[in-house]
Amino acid sequence: MNLLTLLMAQDVAMQAGEELATEVMTEVPVAEMSLLDMAMKGGWIMLILALLSVVCFYIFFERFSALRKASKDDPLFMERIRDYIHTGDMKSAVNYCRMTNTPAARMIEKGISRMGRPASDVQAAIENAGNLEVAQLERHLPVMATIASGAPMIGFLGTVTGMVQAFWEMANAGNIIDITLLSSGIYQAMITTVGGLVVGIAAMFAYNYLVGKVDNIVNEMEAKTLAFMDLVN
Repeated sequence: MNLLTLLMAQDVAMQAGEELATEVMTEVPVAEMSLLDMAMKGGWIMLILALLSVVCFYIFFERFSALRKASKDDPLFMERIRDYIHTGDMKSAVNYCRMTNTPAARMIEKGISRMGRPASDVQAAIENAGNLEVAQLERHLPVMATIASGAPMIGFLGTVTGMVQAFWEMANAGNIIDITLLSSGIYQAMITTVGGLVVGIAAMFAYNYLVGKVDNIVNEMEAKTLAFMDLVN
């Protein structure tokens, strides 16, 4: 009888302990941190990275719109130019180039304006116009390339300054080292690295995408230039 009583008391104690542990676990609040709170922990370095990300997004959408407009092409463009040139209607050819208003059309317009001169002069005029058009297509892209390579370095700078702050607080804490004294420096060290990598990776992909679009347009410009020089010759 005593053994049965002891077993029952042990079961009751175990159940009470499990219920108490469950209540303690449910009462402990779970710490949550939003992306904004995480960014704020990064310090002033995150402000620089945020500014760079805004500049990068502006350049991307501005260049994307400009390149999409420049890539629009009339498949019958060279055939119509050929017809105008064969009939000697240079004025209509120039007007058609101006209506098309693409980099390739502006190059052909420059070549038409040099018709009657030696072929080398016509080709030189087209190449000069092409260099100007390529420069316009690549406008602001070096800034994006700089952001892609510089943002991770700025993030690493925040990592170094955060670790310096953490060690400085550790040195001034004396014999008593509290983890809360090191939290701000450690947060800055880790978060700025993440922020710099995110901005740098996004800028790198955006830059490579825009460079690919520029290359496609340049290839189309070269193809139309060769077709036009065949007409001139």
